[in-house]
Amino acid sequence: MKKINRLHWSLPAVLSCLIILAGCSKDPLKNMSDEESRIYITNYDSAADFGSFHTYSISDSVAVIRNGNLEKHTLTETDAAFIQAVNDNMQQRGFQRVEKDQNPDLGINISSVFNNQTGIISYPSYWGYYNSFYDPYYWGYGGYDYYFPFVSYGVYQIREGALSIDMVNLRDVGKDNKIEGVWNGLIRGEGIFDASTAASQVTALFDQSPYLKRSNQ
Repeated sequence: MKKINRLHWSLPAVLSCLIILAGCSKDPLKNMSDEESRIYITNYDSAADFGSFHTYSISDSVAVIRNGNLEKHTLTETDAAFIQAVNDNMQQRGFQRVEKDQNPDLGINISSVFNNQTGIISYPSYWGYYNSFYDPYYWGYGGYDYYFPFVSYGVYQIREGALSIDMVNLRDVGKDNKIEGVWNGLIRGEGIFDASTAASQVTALFDQSPYLKRSNQ
């Protein structure tokens, strides 16, 4: 059977996109709470029989990945909160946690992912937008307009962070020694790395993954 990866976006993600597109102020997201800014994305292998998996093992630390490279493993208070939240949700779905040397059906890794991106953007309408705010009359030049005699380009740098939960199939490792991923949950937005909200964030991912449970649940 051909495998199809399913990608799910939660409702807050859709609302965030609509707000960004419709916003006409300089900072349309400034009044959003951290929770409202978050995007919850789940992706899974539709050919995977999740009901047939019984046991899982989870990493005892969180991998820190920066610009595509594994930097270190950490176990902060926040890391521990996310690990516990994943454990709680897996056990509520009927899965049993075992040690990694006890041949678990599933393996779970949690990663904090940070990316720094630098680029150049052209924004020809930018100055026209700000003309309505900065009136040349203020400077004593009534009837004048101002302009920049060069093409409007800007340099930007973005530092974004995300939390990724990856689930792999350890029971059916292929002959080519490749371990297949069967589920991934990704959280993006503001205030992600907060121990006090780790449980609600992880639960949001599991809530939009009803197929992720043992068959007798």
